[in-house]
Amino acid sequence: MPINSKDTSPWWRQPWPWFLMALPMAAVIGGIVTIWLAARDPDSLVSDDYYKEGLAIRQVLNRDAKAKALGITANLRAHDGHIQADLAGHLSSLPAMLTLHLIHPTRAERDVTLSLRAGPGGRYAAALPALPAGMRQIELEPSDRSWRLTGEWRSPFATQLTMRP
Repeated sequence: MPINSKDTSPWWRQPWPWFLMALPMAAVIGGIVTIWLAARDPDSLVSDDYYKEGLAIRQVLNRDAKAKALGITANLRAHDGHIQADLAGHLSSLPAMLTLHLIHPTRAERDVTLSLRAGPGGRYAAALPALPAGMRQIELEPSDRSWRLTGEWRSPFATQLTMRP
């Protein structure tokens, strides 16, 4: 190519403008993908009202202490799509219904709440929906929320769980 010759091809046919535009475009595309990922799967563990939740811890600890003072224990068993709880302790009267919370450790939308109805001899039962495999935090409480038992159980529930305060 002679020294005095000029390149008259349009700019979009040159490699350098495209090379110089590629890095900022990659940053823009990466930012859009990051925003999309954050909006698609929000973090359910973050609480907007952490101060009130911190104050409520004292009330929860009082419920645990009351269960301990009453000597309440529960044995949970799951079989054939049902869950059973045998309640024992120094209760003046057995509650008509217990609430069982099966809490997923990271996903609030996977939490399950069951109402266990009273049967003979302090035995409570409810239908158990199919749950994905994994660890669950367990909370058992009466409908008046006067006491609470907690524990951990791995789904599918193959063994018995004894809950003590």
